[in-house]
Amino acid sequence: MGTSESMQEKPTHNGSWDDIPDLPPSAKLVAKVLEHNDAMTQQQIADESLLPNRTVRYALNRLDEENVVDSRFSFSDARKRLYSLNIK
Repeated sequence: MGTSESMQEKPTHNGSWDDIPDLPPSAKLVAKVLEHNDAMTQQQIADESLLPNRTVRYALNRLDEENVVDSRFSFSDARKRLYSLNIK
């Protein structure tokens, strides 16, 4: 019995700047904003980058696919997530 592609787990390696060149410009901008800040909410990233919320959400999803961004729940407001860059 073989494993199907849908059963494969997401790799757990840290991302690198080498993972980013093929991403859209919005994802690169979000990565740069996160590089200069510890942890930010999606709204804070949108405010800092001047990108629409929807574009920031798309960029964060693309960065997450490349394992270059981490997210966790905010202790001050559990409805929000904090994002930080995961590039070593």
